Amino acid sequence: MVEGTSERNAYIDFLRALSLIVVVLWHWVFTIVLWRDDGPHATNPIGFTTGLFLATWLLQVMPLFFYIGGYGHLTAWRKARQRGVSIWAFTGRRLQRLAVPSLALLGVWVVLGSVLGAVFDIEWVGRAVLLVVSPLWFIAVYLVLVAMLPVALWLHERFDSIVLVFLVGAALGVDIARFRYELEWLGLLNMLFVWGLCHQAGFFYDRIVSLARRVDWTLLWAGLFGLAGLVGSGLYPGSMVGVPGERSNMAPPSICIVALVAFQAGVAEIIRPSIEARLVRPRWERANEVINRFSMPLFLFHTTGMALHRAVKYAIAGNRNEPTSPDAWWWLTRPFAVLGPLLFTLPVIYLFGRRWVTRDQGATPMSRPVTAKR
Repeated sequence: MVEGTSERNAYIDFLRALSLIVVVLWHWVFTIVLWRDDGPHATNPIGFTTGLFLATWLLQVMPLFFYIGGYGHLTAWRKARQRGVSIWAFTGRRLQRLAVPSLALLGVWVVLGSVLGAVFDIEWVGRAVLLVVSPLWFIAVYLVLVAMLPVALWLHERFDSIVLVFLVGAALGVDIARFRYELEWLGLLNMLFVWGLCHQAGFFYDRIVSLARRVDWTLLWAGLFGLAGLVGSGLYPGSMVGVPGERSNMAPPSICIVALVAFQAGVAEIIRPSIEARLVRPRWERANEVINRFSMPLFLFHTTGMALHRAVKYAIAGNRNEPTSPDAWWWLTRPFAVLGPLLFTLPVIYLFGRRWVTRDQGATPMSRPVTAKR
């Protein structure tokens, strides 16, 4: 497929949708809500289950999402530039497409929480609203990266891979300042350095595809050994999601996320030929199109549906008791934990999210032919 064609890159679309759906399923299946005097607090089974942190090395997919997002922005910009679109118009449209539904959802919950708190004198409503809208943090970071596309694309064209080296160095410097000199506030800079690196790395996706297969394994093993070394040093926790009582690798992101994106990029490339062979089949192709149309609305509204489901469950049960730690019954019911939130989320999408369920949602043009690797 020559550059400039309108055909979509089905595998990139698949990875994007899969990333969002994994986040949704993680929240629905593994969230444990603990009620304290000031309201609801969310935790997960990682801190209660030995060795489960290893699952987050694959299931914490935000690095992969930013990585493929970078590729999508680069290929879309190249097509837009051929049509004579300015970088500012391109960036503005990208910002609007994501910011409008996100800000609308945030505004509705803030207003709803304020009204409920004032009318019914509910002291914990603020914490409840915070839990519902908290997954929007990544969209806020993503919007910042979209706004910086003119700078990121210029740096890529001017300095190429050197940009990645400097971003790694900046992220490492921030971690040193945090851990050695206890300057925790500097960690906020890694929201830009680390996620910016994941996004910038996506600009190199086409080159990685064209390289020999041993390069894919190099990425995978380099990332995996990097993670093992950083976690094994004792300076970083093993989990790539937040665990109460532990230092977080995500808030703010640490250098572990740099190793994680290398590992996940390697995994994504190793499995690409197998998945691409399936995505050309009619059933897989239709399924891929459907999940891409609904993945972003599902992500935006999944915590709303989860909150509604829990509210109804609490009302029926007459209390808000949940297990303070996972037991055998809790694990056995995990496959069914998806059903309730899903049933409450689908009507919310139908009522409020249909305008964002579009056929070209998140489409990424195919910029080059798929090359068989050696």
